[in-house]
Amino acid sequence: MARLPSVLGTADLPLPELCAARIDGELMPFGDGWVPIDEPDLIGLRAEVLARRADRDLIVERRSAAWLLGALVAPPDPPQFCVPMRARIAQRVARDFSVREVAIDDDEIITVAGLIRCTRPVRTVLDLARDTGVDERAAIRAAAALLQTDAELADEAEDRLRSAFRLPGKVRALERLATARAIAVTAMRQPSETR
Repeated sequence: MARLPSVLGTADLPLPELCAARIDGELMPFGDGWVPIDEPDLIGLRAEVLARRADRDLIVERRSAAWLLGALVAPPDPPQFCVPMRARIAQRVARDFSVREVAIDDDEIITVAGLIRCTRPVRTVLDLARDTGVDERAAIRAAAALLQTDAELADEAEDRLRSAFRLPGKVRALERLATARAIAVTAMRQPSETR
C-alpha cells in the first residue's frame, strides 16, 4: 500500500474526508495542508507545507524563513518569499503570499529537505533587521528567536551590516539587531520552565 504524504491536501483526499479525519482527531490543519496529529513538527514538515504553496523558483525569506528554520512556533500569514533580481521572473499577480525581488547571492540560500529554497540564518536575521514592514516588533522578535538558536549568529550579522557599503537603513538595522540581540540574550539567561 502506498504511503500518503506527511502533508495532505485536497489532491490527496477529498475535503469531506479531511474534515472528518480532523473531527475524529486524526488530522489537524497545518499551514495550507493537513497533517496527522502525531507527526513531529520538524523542518522537513514545515518545508513540505511551504513547498505546497510556492513555485520552485521562490525563496522563503524573513519571518517565513525564521519559522521554517524553527525559530517561530506559527507561520506568518501570508508567507514571505523572494526571488533574485537576476532571475527575470515575471511579476506575479497578488496571490496568497508576498513576493519581492531582492539582491541575493547563491551562497545566501540553502535548500531545505530537498523541497524548497530558503535564506540562510544570517541572511534571514539581516532581512528581519532591515524589514520596513508594518509589524516591526514581530520582525525583531523573529530575529531574536533565530539568534537564540546560534550564539555566533548575532556577531556574524552585525559584521555583515557594518561592512556593507551604502546600505539603505543601515543605522536602523543595527539598532534593531541590537534590540533583537538583547531579547535573545535575556531569553537564553532565563531558567527553563520545563525542568
